[in-house]
Amino acid sequence: MENLTTLTDAILAGNLDQSVAITKEAVAEGISPSTLVNDYMIKGMEEVGARFEAGKAFVPNLLMSARAMKGALDILKPLMVGSESTALGKVVIGTVKGDLHDIGKNLVASMLEGCGFEVVNIGVDVSSDKFVQAIEENHADIVCISALLTTTMTYMKEVIDAINTSSLKGKVKIMVGGAPLSQDFARSIGADGYSTNANGAVATAKQLMGIN
Repeated sequence: MENLTTLTDAILAGNLDQSVAITKEAVAEGISPSTLVNDYMIKGMEEVGARFEAGKAFVPNLLMSARAMKGALDILKPLMVGSESTALGKVVIGTVKGDLHDIGKNLVASMLEGCGFEVVNIGVDVSSDKFVQAIEENHADIVCISALLTTTMTYMKEVIDAINTSSLKGKVKIMVGGAPLSQDFARSIGADGYSTNANGAVATAKQLMGIN
């Protein structure tokens, strides 16, 4: 087996074919999925995230790396069911009712998954009841609520109120994000975390889970 740092490099470069090929070869040689994910794949995503934060990588780079990571993860997931769990926590993510924007949400979902979280993406135009139902059904540790319009961001409070009036109160961490939001708005509606970008969302999620 060639040096596995090439897997990190392939994900960092956003090379889907190479990421998949190296992962298949590593699995065939008996290298454990958790080793591949934790020691090599996540490092690639963390590095592209750090470059994005520093202005040395851009949204297309994040998307390509996330795609390469997902391709490799798709090979490993069937091997991890019932045996190894590499997830840092389970996240439910969706865009609020009345809002059909999903590019930013999907990027955050890909980055979270790429950095070790198990992600359940429930789509767009999601009502408060559906958020609560998805959190309950998936036993989520974190819910990420997205809105891209000033007219829909106010619905976030309705979602948070629905969570807090259910049996989930205090059992799930609430993150919000989207272009029109601010830290002050997030605080005012009772969110536990807020981020302006996908890389920051990963850092916030780790912080909420108590992971350094």
